[in-house]
Amino acid sequence: MGLLWAIISWIIIGAIIGLVARAIMPGKQAMGLGMTIILGVIGAIVGGFIGGLLGGDGVSGILDNPWSIGTILLAVVGALLVMFVYGLVTKNRA
Repeated sequence: MGLLWAIISWIIIGAIIGLVARAIMPGKQAMGLGMTIILGVIGAIVGGFIGGLLGGDGVSGILDNPWSIGTILLAVVGALLVMFVYGLVTKNRA
């Protein structure tokens, strides 16, 4: 049950982080809720790597304590970066 709960937690955290990042990001993002969740999860991982580069716990810190303020802020920054890159990649596809 541990792995299943971890996956469910990552989906919930990804949804929250993705929605927060999407609300902060200026302009209109042409993506659905599913893509927001996926980019939120990827953004949380990217935020963990950024935290690791800055001397923090990195991705293991996200796994150990996903609800701390520092973790959430890093995850939002990571999600903003991922959404920005996603926007650049899909800009001419519309």
